Amino acid sequence: MILSWGYAQDLEGSWKLTHQNGAEVTDEEYIKIYEDGYFSFGAKKVADNHFISAGGGPYEFKDGNYYETLDFFTLDPFQVGTTNKYKLDLTNGKMVISSEINGRMLVEIWERISDEDNALSGNWVITGRKRNGEISRSTPGARRTIKILGGGRFQWVAFNSETKEFSGTGGGVYTAENGKYVENITFFSRDDSRVGASLGFDFEVVDGEWHHSGLSSKGDPIYEIWTPYAIGYKPAEKMAEKD
Repeated sequence: MILSWGYAQDLEGSWKLTHQNGAEVTDEEYIKIYEDGYFSFGAKKVADNHFISAGGGPYEFKDGNYYETLDFFTLDPFQVGTTNKYKLDLTNGKMVISSEINGRMLVEIWERISDEDNALSGNWVITGRKRNGEISRSTPGARRTIKILGGGRFQWVAFNSETKEFSGTGGGVYTAENGKYVENITFFSRDDSRVGASLGFDFEVVDGEWHHSGLSSKGDPIYEIWTPYAIGYKPAEKMAEKD
């Protein structure tokens, strides 16, 4: 248990894929974020910022192995819900992930970007919005929107883990200082032209929840409330137990 907890802590932050099966990765950019027992990645073409893929879900260490369970995966939605086993080694700011898949070895080397931590580091799920001065709340289930922040990187994802439907994702670099939250977009699944845009918002953490307000990319006023994922997300089995 102590070893598993320690490894999970060591992973938190942001990572970049540098090598796959011995070949250097230069034409594509893969960024992976780990926070609060959850991971997500987004990938794009370097030359034109064209979106390639995204995936993510909970991860854990058990019996000396590293496991990832997919909540969303754009390249092959049929894999959503599956758990994959890997070997994982950490050394000198690098992470080596390896596994045998369909009789072939997969070896990836990821280099740590940053383990910077701030008031918004973590995995969040949207649970509320304010419109016309009134706050409305919702309980995220299979269909949910998350935003994971760590190591100076962010990624939001909208998906349904039950139907395996993927609605969209985007991410990039962020800062969160003195009540000001700024996103600089480096990939966006719906519109490559959004890459390079910078958006600024006000933020406040109230009773452990992230209150996020400002103007959307379309110029519309927004006020969102994000709850830590482990608290706000209610999977179907938990809802059934409650009933």
